Amino acid sequence: MAFRELDVPGAFEFTPTQFPDGRGTFLEWFRGADFAATAGHPLTLAQANCSVSARGTLRGVHYADVPPGQAKYVTCASGAVLDIVVDIRIGSPTFGAVDSVLLDTVDRRAIYLSEGLGHAFVALEDGSTVLYLCSTPYAPEREHAINPLDPELALALPDGLDYVLSDKDRSAPTLAEAAAGGLLPRWDDCAAYVAGLDASL
Repeated sequence: MAFRELDVPGAFEFTPTQFPDGRGTFLEWFRGADFAATAGHPLTLAQANCSVSARGTLRGVHYADVPPGQAKYVTCASGAVLDIVVDIRIGSPTFGAVDSVLLDTVDRRAIYLSEGLGHAFVALEDGSTVLYLCSTPYAPEREHAINPLDPELALALPDGLDYVLSDKDRSAPTLAEAAAGGLLPRWDDCAAYVAGLDASL
């Protein structure tokens, strides 16, 4: 399995080795030892999610309060999505940075987002099926969103799609509004929390 760190610190792309034969293909889309060696700590699995989206569906930008936040390890089992990570950590040297990875059934990549990062994706095909491994369970009182169409974010969204958003995402605050309202995670809190994970190795 190959990996690279994205332009947003704390986010990584993982590309598995595939073993095709006459029956199909086999791959390991998550390996705990490889993940821990890359991220510097193990991934505690508390919940596994699956979402199926029509072409043009835009989900996010979602994030959770830190601590404990919610780290995610994400792949696309069917179809294709452009998966997007946003640095929304107040005080981060890369605050506002955005990076993206194409998750599809060709390279079968996965992306990891550490606690405190914003996450979004847009479905490029009907029936795009996204699988998430999550470090903490869903807790609605700790979950937040930023409007993915916020011009300040300037997400590099594909052309030629009619975007479909939930009411929650469409009415979510902009990045500036979330910052002014004290809703965003702080870099120091995120770094301290992840350092505690490192110590558990």
